[in-house]
Amino acid sequence: MIIEPKIAGNVCLNAHPVGAARLVEEQIAHIKTLAKVSGPKNVLVIGCSAGYGLATRIVNTYVNDAVTLGVSFERPGSEEKVGAVGWYNNLAFSRQVKKDGKIEATISGDAFSQACKDEVVSAAKELFHGNKIDLVVYSLASPMRTAPDGKTYRSVLKPMREVYTGKTVNIFTAKVSEVSIEPATEEEAENTVKVMGGEDWLLWLEQLKQADLLAENVHTIAYSYIGPEMTYPLYREGTIGRAKEHLEQSVVAANQLLADIHGKAYVSVNKAVMTRASAVIPVVPLYMAILYKLMKQKGTHEGTLEQAYRLIDRVYNHDAVSVDTEGRIRLDDWEMDAQLQSEVAMIWSNLDIEQIDTQTDLAGVREEFMQIHGFEVAGVDYQKPVNPAGID
Repeated sequence: MIIEPKIAGNVCLNAHPVGAARLVEEQIAHIKTLAKVSGPKNVLVIGCSAGYGLATRIVNTYVNDAVTLGVSFERPGSEEKVGAVGWYNNLAFSRQVKKDGKIEATISGDAFSQACKDEVVSAAKELFHGNKIDLVVYSLASPMRTAPDGKTYRSVLKPMREVYTGKTVNIFTAKVSEVSIEPATEEEAENTVKVMGGEDWLLWLEQLKQADLLAENVHTIAYSYIGPEMTYPLYREGTIGRAKEHLEQSVVAANQLLADIHGKAYVSVNKAVMTRASAVIPVVPLYMAILYKLMKQKGTHEGTLEQAYRLIDRVYNHDAVSVDTEGRIRLDDWEMDAQLQSEVAMIWSNLDIEQIDTQTDLAGVREEFMQIHGFEVAGVDYQKPVNPAGID
């Protein structure tokens, strides 16, 4: 079939198998040009199919020659129906890794479930051939979670206490509008913490340790985001922010759990990048369009690959890991530069709707959004029929 993008607002409802595969191949080709760095050799990535999780897997495979085990839960494609882009990403990653003579395994399953954890433990023992895991990366993004108590919790993106009103942009029409979002109930906030907080991260670490799969001096890293003050009411001070705070506070419990094997847990606060999730957060796409414009001008713009590369270098190639006063690794340091944020705020306050394409990099944000779904990737013939059951 010929696959064309199905767009609704800032959401893409489908993916292009060949385009997705080509993008993964391009990412791997780019990473191969970067200098090797020392790093972990047996890596588990929980949430491996897109965004920071996929980038982490690519970097560890090719920069420090790690064997990687990935976990994700993606809808497969068939001859009649297009699959999720993450499913095609996993296929492309596996194909290229095998072609390059490297080793990986990918588990398809609900990472929140006990069954998936059990399957990963078994797979890890086989894949790593008796060697232990020296890096566990937690990069899950999911709207819902069935917890060990059997209850299914759903996350919401809402402010706390009062109605939030702010600017957002449709990245396809360039229409800027105001959105208002009602505040969350306390139950909604607690449910969001259940889904996106640190509880499941700790459950993973407990099971891996119990199975004697964690190496001496193991590192574990979970990903988070803070963002600028203009997004605080909806993001950092909202339901998502409460969950992120719980994730960050879980570092204390993780370090206690790993103390006897001299392990270390971190939260890495990463830069704003275009993902399927960030595209639908009001305010964020417009902020990112301004941010991308300025960071590209200054030569400080990074994507997920560059961030993942810098993370491995920072954690494994320095005498001490640089952290902030809260113990977090700040890979958003270039984004949150005071002068840069002042310039972002100036453009935000004086945005001319008629000049949005020159005042921002909306075109770059839009292109990146399309590419992470496999569309608008150079060299792909989108008029050629493809079989959505695979990536060939």
